[in-house]
Amino acid sequence: MQIPQMLALMQQRRSSRAFLPDAVPNALLEQLLLSARQAPSGGNLQPGQLIAVRGALREELSHALLQDVANQVPECEDYAYFPRPMPMQLRKRQVASAQALYGALGVARDDRAGRETQFARNYQFFDAPVALVVTIDSHYGPGGYMDLGMTLYGLQLAAAAMGLGSCAIGALASYPATVRRVLGLAENKHIVCGLAIGWADEAAPVNQTQTTRAPLAEWFQVME
Repeated sequence: MQIPQMLALMQQRRSSRAFLPDAVPNALLEQLLLSARQAPSGGNLQPGQLIAVRGALREELSHALLQDVANQVPECEDYAYFPRPMPMQLRKRQVASAQALYGALGVARDDRAGRETQFARNYQFFDAPVALVVTIDSHYGPGGYMDLGMTLYGLQLAAAAMGLGSCAIGALASYPATVRRVLGLAENKHIVCGLAIGWADEAAPVNQTQTTRAPLAEWFQVME
């Protein structure tokens, strides 16, 4: 049976962490954003805002974030991204994902400097031509994050449909106060994540990363 184009797109999508320098036309970016905003939304509230950070301001933001990382400045995150404590089953998935990433790069497990250098690239949006900061108003509950997540996935699928690569950047949520300060955002703007979009460099080793998904039996059941 032939796989429909959309299903094939969903199965083939991968996170891209290396990009070509070619610009993404503004008209194309707007088209992707408008398509993504068709995602389901409870009460049609359409929570969340996306900010394209460009030019000198983008450089300032990356510099400030890298300084925080270098100085090991702790910040109180706006929301808990991972379970606390992390169950062992999920910890194994996290470790396997890291092994796939650093394995593709040829970075050894004991190469701390190599791992830190790659992780720091999160705060440079992996040099993608489009750097987005994703925020949500603080009065939203978990449902707002769920709706926003569907929009972000829609955006990544729309990008893939147009031949673009993308990567969500959860690391940005580790320094929300810094992001708000540099961008001049109000305190009620919670920092959800970053998002890098651009033309993926298919020859880059990092883009050969392959992760796996849990088998269907682990997260789907039928009750009668």
